[in-house]
Amino acid sequence: MHVIIEWTYKALKGATTVLRSEEMPAAQAVLLAEDMERTGRVKSLHCIDRQETNWSLKELKAYLKEIETEPHNITVYFDGGFDRATKQSGLGCVIYYEQNGKPYRLRRNAFSSELNSNNEAEYAALYLAIVELDLLNVHHLPVCFTGDSQVVINQLSGEWPALEKDLSSWADKIDAKLEDLNIQPEYQLISRKENSEADRLATQALNGIDITGLSETER
Repeated sequence: MHVIIEWTYKALKGATTVLRSEEMPAAQAVLLAEDMERTGRVKSLHCIDRQETNWSLKELKAYLKEIETEPHNITVYFDGGFDRATKQSGLGCVIYYEQNGKPYRLRRNAFSSELNSNNEAEYAALYLAIVELDLLNVHHLPVCFTGDSQVVINQLSGEWPALEKDLSSWADKIDAKLEDLNIQPEYQLISRKENSEADRLATQALNGIDITGLSETER
């Protein structure tokens, strides 16, 4: 989770002003907030997450302690590839997360012969990632979903309407799954180059190469 620190600063002569930080990881915010309070110049302080929820420092520390042993700070990359000649699709997803103070990467791909377009393959790749989140027991957490499909990102974020029946069905299915897991999604559009890892997994699936792997990564 990422937050902004908002605090009221009190000068020696009694003047006060309200200040806001840049967005940062919640754990970093806790360290900075504790340091600020030690100065004795903080009249009040709270943190604000991306859903505009206010957190006291005590609440944020309790939250971080609660989720420490579960996957958190999650970013998902997804990509789908579709071969028009064979009507076959490859799906790829990469999930980065932290657990017990260590960073991990989960890679997964899948083959499908039941989809009808590249956009459907992109949606299916995202759904594959959400199923993996369910298997990781991710729930009641914010998750950043990143991909290079303008259609998927803009439709799920509400920027574009999902007019095609097949795509609308996928969007509804994904929304329902996220609601069931109580995941608060954030959708981010990235370039194809930035999404190369998920793209490679999708291509490998099309070529009959199955990938499922979990590894610890460097910070």
